[in-house]
Amino acid sequence: MEKSHQNLPPHRPNTTRSGRSCSHGDLAVSVVFPGLVTRESCSRFTCELIKHILHQRHQLPLPYDQLLVFSRKQQSSEDSVCKRPKVGDSGSRQCQKALLDLDELLSQLEVLFTLTSVPRVLLLLGGNPMSPKELYEINMEGVHVGSGEQSLSTRPCLRQIFHSLFLADPFSDLRSSSLMTLAVMALAHRDCGTEWFRPKLYYKVPNRGHVVTVKLSCSEPQTLEQGSDDYIWFQAPVIVKGFHH
Repeated sequence: MEKSHQNLPPHRPNTTRSGRSCSHGDLAVSVVFPGLVTRESCSRFTCELIKHILHQRHQLPLPYDQLLVFSRKQQSSEDSVCKRPKVGDSGSRQCQKALLDLDELLSQLEVLFTLTSVPRVLLLLGGNPMSPKELYEINMEGVHVGSGEQSLSTRPCLRQIFHSLFLADPFSDLRSSSLMTLAVMALAHRDCGTEWFRPKLYYKVPNRGHVVTVKLSCSEPQTLEQGSDDYIWFQAPVIVKGFHH
């Protein structure tokens, strides 16, 4: 006779190390570097991934660096003929605003990495920071930082990251989305001294929405452990709005 399942304990959802529930739609891309990396490299990894994800999710009509060159040429052309942008040229204004906001965000992230270790960065697309439509986590808890001479150069590491993303293809199953906003959260030391990012002491990582985690780590053994209680979430005060050219 088939046994009854009535007395079985309720099923518990899988959870990540941070306590966030894992759904079957979550995707993780792991990249293991064959050595130490610098904190400056971690900053580059984060900034390049932000640019890449925004373009892949159709929030930028061109890759960021190409868009920057195009925008500068357009501005230079307008200046050379003493032509002001048309009042109704909303596309041009949206482009300039998005690029300015994104440039400020990337610059301030670079500053933050000089002040403190940043083990996790969250890119929250759509909705709001508490309940985004899509969540992209850059997890660097397994990264071991070394000095410049001891560490790998940045470019080969970037190639390794994007090669892994190409193989995993985490964006293929996602539908083309409408324009969304990007909010950024960074986990940093509570006493890092940042004046731009805003501390969010009670922020909890959302457990809804489509989640992609890019997990970066090093093969070198870890020598120092960071106290989790010393790290809190900080939110970037700038919200980047996607646009179509």
